[in-house]
Amino acid sequence: MNNRSFYKIAAVMAVVFLVGMLGSYAEEESVELAKPTSAQMAWHDMELGMFFHFDIPVYQQDWKWRSFKDFPDPDLYQPVKLDTDQWMEAAKAMGAKYAIFVAKHCSGFLQWQSDLYPYGVKQSSWRDGKGDVVAEFVKSCRKYGIKPGLYASVSANGYLQVDNPGLVNRGKGGDQKAQDEYNRICEGMAEELWSRYGELVEIWFDGGAIPPGKGGPDLVPLLKKYQPNAIAFQGPLGIPNLIRWVGNERGVAPYPCWSSANEGTAEGGTIEKVFGGRPDGTLWVPGECDVPVRNHDWFWKPGHESKLYSLEHLVDMYYNSVGRNCNLLLNANIDTGGLVPQADFKRYVEFGNEIKRRFNKPLAKSSGSGKILVLSLKAPVKVNHVAIMEATAEGERVRSYIVEGLLPDGGWVELCAGQSVGHKRIQFFDAQTVSAVRLRIIESVGHPRIRELAVYYVE
Repeated sequence: MNNRSFYKIAAVMAVVFLVGMLGSYAEEESVELAKPTSAQMAWHDMELGMFFHFDIPVYQQDWKWRSFKDFPDPDLYQPVKLDTDQWMEAAKAMGAKYAIFVAKHCSGFLQWQSDLYPYGVKQSSWRDGKGDVVAEFVKSCRKYGIKPGLYASVSANGYLQVDNPGLVNRGKGGDQKAQDEYNRICEGMAEELWSRYGELVEIWFDGGAIPPGKGGPDLVPLLKKYQPNAIAFQGPLGIPNLIRWVGNERGVAPYPCWSSANEGTAEGGTIEKVFGGRPDGTLWVPGECDVPVRNHDWFWKPGHESKLYSLEHLVDMYYNSVGRNCNLLLNANIDTGGLVPQADFKRYVEFGNEIKRRFNKPLAKSSGSGKILVLSLKAPVKVNHVAIMEATAEGERVRSYIVEGLLPDGGWVELCAGQSVGHKRIQFFDAQTVSAVRLRIIESVGHPRIRELAVYYVE
């Protein structure tokens, strides 16, 4: 080959390479997908959280807040053994990276120092009316390296005769003066909780919040002012860090489960009833699976230890929440003394240990981009689990995939398949001895980016 021919071929190859590069860049630039904020990505990386439900009705078990009368006497509230460090020990044992405390539930009882109205710890003789459970909770969270969050619903308040979706007159509305006063109280409650206790990782609205344009409190400016980085469960439109409900309280997400949707899931505000999300959704609103550790019991009840979910059931929840692109928020039922019950504590320890046993040490893992990713193994080995994570900074790109194993004598066999991946997708299958694992993206939007492909063998 003479020099002229060599340079001609080289020039053609360069043009082909350049066209290929420009084509890939053009493909990247043409991709229009919902994308997460850095706060949403950090939240999703935590994967496991613990919910702490505690309220004055645990001291008067037969009372129902929707009676709107006969409110439990604040002096009944006596968590004389309160130990929020013990709460965090339970969360840590489970593997939780964040925790959320119910500062004000539907009863309306305020568990921090407040003068918004006279029904809360300030009216109890416990600690001479100077107790502040929110402060102790947040302090313990920081001590144990767990991110604190707070629940304070504005959609219901029995003491103030408010019911879903946040209307006075027991949910019927019709009294503008009373509604304006309630909105002022909600804004005051938000300002107190969001400004006094430092940075919060998540704020739970529970039932959403009626937007100001429809007669509700003006919460978005307060959230932006005091907690701009907080994740908002069923939060109002107008803030970037939204997450959504998955439609049940069983710890199970639907599948496929996308991180994007067209609206949040809130009864009183924005409503999105497609609980699995939409692959072409315009908002990044990943799902959180909230579930009580005692079947259907959000608050402690005497003699209900038998309702504790089994270890096997909790592990199944993990596969169907974290393993389906959601976070799992598992509840703790604080008893009248102010402690996590010992039987429940033991179950959290068992659950945390089992998840570590299964997933702390992958047989192998890799990352990459493109429609095929091959994970080579040092020798033929049994596998029966795979975990896939997308690099989601530029959105969810995978639409369908197949995972295959290379048999020792040659030939690929399908191990599992699926649609959405997002932050994480975990699947298990019949054990196969393979020398390599291959992820094939069958359909995608733009160039797929795989943050991690890991394989496991779990006995």
